[in-house]
Amino acid sequence: MISVLGLDLGRKRIGVAGCDRLGQLAAGITTIHRRNFASDVAQLRQICQERGVEKLIVGLPYTLDGQLGSQARQVQHLAAKIGAALNLPVEYVDERLTSFQAEEILKQRRRSPRQHKDLVDQIAAALILQQWLDTRLQTARSTLAPPDPQL
Repeated sequence: MISVLGLDLGRKRIGVAGCDRLGQLAAGITTIHRRNFASDVAQLRQICQERGVEKLIVGLPYTLDGQLGSQARQVQHLAAKIGAALNLPVEYVDERLTSFQAEEILKQRRRSPRQHKDLVDQIAAALILQQWLDTRLQTARSTLAPPDPQL
């Protein structure tokens, strides 16, 4: 059993995603329209308490060449403050192209990304969290795999 939140931290909005208790499937929960730090944390705290959250998974916007740019450093700074305020550990996931993928998903659903920015943020948060869950599951499977008899 695991309870984590995926966060897509933006200047105007925070996309929030959660997962099932088995830690296999991520889904968007909500989008927080940022007002100020205290208000943002209060909304996140309520979600964390309702869901019994143990950890925050935050998308880190690396540059396309894999470097940490100024936007990534801003996200790290904000994520660290949020983690400290909620007394929760923070892990980062490479979020390159998640917003693009989220927009493509909306287009497939015949919805305009421009008119549904809240959904773009939620879907991006779900993609970030799903990536973390998949990596965690793969790691668990590889450590539980029986040894290769040919070795």
